[in-house]
Amino acid sequence: MIQKVKDQKWIDETGQAVPIKYITPLARLKEQRLSQLLKEAVILNHRLTNFKTIVKEYCNEIYNLAQTELKTVITEKGNFTIFNFDRSIKIEVAISDRIEFDDLTIAACKAKLDEFLNENLDAKQDFIKEMVTDAFATSKGKLDVKKVMNLLKWQSKVNHPLFQEALRLLTEAIRRPDSRTYFRIWERQDDGAYKLIDLNFSSI
Repeated sequence: MIQKVKDQKWIDETGQAVPIKYITPLARLKEQRLSQLLKEAVILNHRLTNFKTIVKEYCNEIYNLAQTELKTVITEKGNFTIFNFDRSIKIEVAISDRIEFDDLTIAACKAKLDEFLNENLDAKQDFIKEMVTDAFATSKGKLDVKKVMNLLKWQSKVNHPLFQEALRLLTEAIRRPDSRTYFRIWERQDDGAYKLIDLNFSSI
């Protein structure tokens, strides 16, 4: 609720009515300026949301036509870049999937890895102990998803059945609750370098 000087009483965060004569000049200024900023922020948010929708529609339109012209069918859309005719404009489309792990399955994976590490590994496999320990080290009670996922690259290199079973459980533990698509628009400068048109409010 935006409160104005003409109001006889202002309502504070506890719901109490405070007579206007007790409202300081600082409180009045903050009420006015913050209400103005909120109004502009909402307008900008709507404009950016609408603009992102347009960018997405245009990129999908180009992507679909490209499949038709190239006579290929891509079932899963990954990251891609689009250029205009003279390559003075480019748009990067980046799709990011947030990964989480099912608690019980990842715990079973860790138990299987512990069982594997308790085996008599030869000297050539000692590095795996450090790798697994590092991957499952938690920060504030949370796993580092990237480090855990990096274990999968060793699937074809470590043929021990316990290790293979652990990675099978790791794969089953993966959950992707949502994905986000990011669009970055670039303009080529006179020196040939591309300049990002920054639409990230926090970085401007």
